[in-house]
Amino acid sequence: VSLQELMQPESGANGTAIAEFILLGLVEAPGLQPVVFVLFLFAYLVTVGGNLSILAAVLVEPKLHTPMYFFLGNLSVLDVGCISVTVPSVLSRLLSHKRAVPYGACLTQLFFFHLFVGVDCFLLTAMAYDRFLAICRPLTYSTRMSQTVQRMLVAASWACAFTNALTHTVAMSMLNFCGPNVINHFYCDLPQLFQLSCSSTQLNELLLFAVGFIMAGTPMALIVISYIHVASAVLRIRSAEGRKKAFSTCGSHLTVVVIFYGSGIFNYMRLGSTKLSDKDKAVGIFNTVINPMLNPIIYSLRNPDVQSALWRMLTGRRLLA
Repeated sequence: VSLQELMQPESGANGTAIAEFILLGLVEAPGLQPVVFVLFLFAYLVTVGGNLSILAAVLVEPKLHTPMYFFLGNLSVLDVGCISVTVPSVLSRLLSHKRAVPYGACLTQLFFFHLFVGVDCFLLTAMAYDRFLAICRPLTYSTRMSQTVQRMLVAASWACAFTNALTHTVAMSMLNFCGPNVINHFYCDLPQLFQLSCSSTQLNELLLFAVGFIMAGTPMALIVISYIHVASAVLRIRSAEGRKKAFSTCGSHLTVVVIFYGSGIFNYMRLGSTKLSDKDKAVGIFNTVINPMLNPIIYSLRNPDVQSALWRMLTGRRLLA
C-alpha cells in the first residue's frame, strides 16, 4: 500500500471519530529502522546523561550556586523532559513494529511537548535578562537577581507554558477526526494533526499564530534587547581580556537561542504548506533530539567552571567552599 493510498480517507469513514493515529515514523525501509533505533537510543542516553551531569554539578558545586547556573540546572531538567516526551515512544514503536498511537496518548504527547518547549522559551529569556543585569547593572545585580526573583521567574515560566500547552491541547480536542489517521512524522504535533482534521482548523491556526507571537515573539524581542545592551556594555570594556570573558559567558547562551528559535520558527510558521515533507521530520529531529542533546555539550565545552565541576565530580574531589 502506497503512502498516498494510506493518506486517503476510507470510504464510509466520514462522520466516525477515529480512536488512534498511525505514526509512519522516520523511515519506511525496514533495513534502516535498526540504524534509526541505535541513533535515537544513543542520542537519548547522551542527552539524559549530559543534562543530569550538568544538573548534578550545579547542585553539588558551591562555585556554581549563582543565578546563571540555577537557570542552567532548570534548563537541563527541561531538556531531559523534552526528549523523554518523544524519543522513548519512537524506540518502543521501532521495537514492537506497532505504529498505532491512541488518540488520548497523541494529545498527551502534544501537551507535554508544548509545556517543556514553552518553559524553555521563557527560561532562555530569563537567562538573557540575567546576563543583562550581570554585565550592564553589576552594582544592583545581587538584589535584582535574588533567590526569590530567580524562583519567581522559573515559576512564571512554568505557569505561562502550562497555560499555552493546555490552550492548544483543549483547542485540538475540539476538532473532529473522521478520515485519514496517518501521520507522516514520528511524534504528534499541531501541524500534522491540523492536516488530518475534518473540521476547519482556521481558528486553531489563528490561535497558534497569536499565542506563538506572545510565547516566542515577546521572549525573542526581550533577548535581542538584552543582548544589544550587553554588546554595547562589553564593547566599552577597555581590556581585551575583560571583553573576552564577558562575551564567553554569553556565547553559549546565544548559540542555544539561535538553534532553538530557528528550528521552532521554521516548524510552526509553515502551516500554510499543503504537504508535510521529510524536511519537517528533519526539523522535528532538531526540535526534539538535537537541541536537548546540544545544550549540555555547548554549555560544558565552552565553560571552564562547568568543566572543572564535572571533573571534580568524576574524580570524587570536592572544592573547599
